Amino acid sequence: MMWRLISDHAFCFRSWNDEFVVYNSLSGDTHLLGLAAAQILLELQQAPSDAITLATSLAPLLQAEIGEEFSLQIEHLLADLDKLALIEHS
Repeated sequence: MMWRLISDHAFCFRSWNDEFVVYNSLSGDTHLLGLAAAQILLELQQAPSDAITLATSLAPLLQAEIGEEFSLQIEHLLADLDKLALIEHS
């Protein structure tokens, strides 16, 4: 399943250490995200992607081993970002 941002121009990012604040101008909502969730948004800002591709590209950055557990974590983060209306299926 491919994922993409709700809109390429809807977000404003600010970061402090490993925490990110994301403002969604479409909904007016502000969200506090961890490093992994923010990196998913940044990756999807470049191009739509699936969970496996995201896991592969994010594993080195997050110092994680690519495997079933890490892929499940990425899938859960994608579901959470979908519930926040930051991403959608493409």
